[in-house]
Amino acid sequence: MRYTKLPGTSIDVSKICLGTMTWGEQNTEAEGHAQLDYAIEQGVNFIDTAELYSVPARAETYGSTERIIG
Repeated sequence: MRYTKLPGTSIDVSKICLGTMTWGEQNTEAEGHAQLDYAIEQGVNFIDTAELYSVPARAETYGSTERIIG
C-alpha cells in the first residue's frame, strides 16, 4: 500500500480509500464488515463516511454506515 503523509503531521494515510456509501442499503452489515476487514488487511486506513450515508438516503437506513463501522 502506498501512503501520503498529512501535511504538518506524522500521520500516513493510504492512497486508496474505502467507500462505505452502500453499506446498510445495497450491502448488508456482514458484507460491510467483510469489506472493512479486507481493506484493513491490505493496509487501507482511509475510510470515507458521510452524514447522509447510506445511499439512497432513507429514514429506515439513515446512519447505517456509521453503525456498521462502529
